[in-house]
Amino acid sequence: RKIWTAELANRKASWVEEQNGGWRVVEIVRRSARPLWLYGAGHVGRALVAVLAPLPGIRITWVDTAAGRFPETLPAGVAHRVAADPAALVTEAPAGAEHLIVTFSHALDLELCHRLLGRGFAAAGLIGSATKWARFRSRLAALGHGEAQIARIRCPIGEPAFGKHPQAIAVGVAADLLRGPGAVARKREREA
Repeated sequence: RKIWTAELANRKASWVEEQNGGWRVVEIVRRSARPLWLYGAGHVGRALVAVLAPLPGIRITWVDTAAGRFPETLPAGVAHRVAADPAALVTEAPAGAEHLIVTFSHALDLELCHRLLGRGFAAAGLIGSATKWARFRSRLAALGHGEAQIARIRCPIGEPAFGKHPQAIAVGVAADLLRGPGAVARKREREA
């Protein structure tokens, strides 16, 4: 039996010679990348992309209102979108996507949270303080969202003990993502 293996379009395939002289192609199937939608291309957004883009299994869609906020060259696996109304793009994200909100605008942050709560998502995180999150919880409730639904959004994101420096936030967020989709919920239970 002879086996040849090749990498084609970033996917491994093997050709196996059978005893009857025929060949069989065996393709290694990988899990599809986790979709991560990142809103905001400021200091924290850039730090998040720098830390998250090299990680395997994460596909980033990076959204901002201004093209000039994005770096000239984007890392592999990162697509960027410029939108006057980033919240309108929420419907384009897969229902199982994870979302991180790190924009410059509290009004935009609130609208993004509101739109996300109106549709499915795997996880969502919002940069901010306890005070900001208390205001947002109240406003989201006034918009008709239930307490359990609102609690699906994590605020603050990352590991508060690491500090507020953009790279420290990015490292904390990356740690949560590496723990898996349920990590934020498990972390909340430990903190409660």
